[in-house]
Amino acid sequence: MVTRATPWPAGTPCWIDLGVTDIPKALDFYRALFGWDIQEGPPEAGGYSMCMIGGKPVAGIGQSQGDMPIFWTTYLATENADETAAKIKAAGGQVMMDPFDVMDVGRMFIAVDPGGAFFGVWQAKAHSGLQRANEPGTLIWSENLSSAYEANKDFYGSVFGYHFGDIGGAGVNYSTLDIDGRPVGGIGESGSDQEAPASWSTYFAVADTDAAAAKVTELGGSLIAPPRDSPYGRMAVVADNQGAVFTLMSTDGD
Repeated sequence: MVTRATPWPAGTPCWIDLGVTDIPKALDFYRALFGWDIQEGPPEAGGYSMCMIGGKPVAGIGQSQGDMPIFWTTYLATENADETAAKIKAAGGQVMMDPFDVMDVGRMFIAVDPGGAFFGVWQAKAHSGLQRANEPGTLIWSENLSSAYEANKDFYGSVFGYHFGDIGGAGVNYSTLDIDGRPVGGIGESGSDQEAPASWSTYFAVADTDAAAAKVTELGGSLIAPPRDSPYGRMAVVADNQGAVFTLMSTDGD
């Protein structure tokens, strides 16, 4: 378990949120799946709701924007959103909206990497981001997957200063994203036979992957990849009842 009340180091996945067409439907689904205490947002915040465990924020749920697909967005921490936006443009990425202030809680923007994956950038003010992680119902891992593995490594290394720990093998390209000698996420190459678009994938810790996957389908979601063991834990890829894809993961430490 990780707890934190101060801003995360630059480049660290520091927040996740979900944009949906039906907020009440999403709140019911995730309350039942993860046991979140959800504080529903006021009208001035567009109904943006904070998902809590033990009184600490672990995720957000809000209204989807325009014709955007429904997906979990990963936000990478920065000390200066405007400088990071300039670096993204210089490194070949796209800034979908210029940095803007979110009331007094932070400054943010959404970008797209050279491989086509959307991600957010968050400069913390009153809201530091995740305050609990690596425990059931919270973020345990974030990874970038695309067909542009080398280009994306160059991009993220240039923008966020990552070092890379190669843990791929047998024709699989995959590296950890390292800051100060420790991994904060992963980056990999999607197989040529995979039709999924480039993305930042969200992994939620659970106590029992099989039970959680069964709960997803019970709640109206779907099973995309059944539970399987990996060197890092037992995982299953699922989608919620509005189509947002995420991964469930249990480890010996959960």
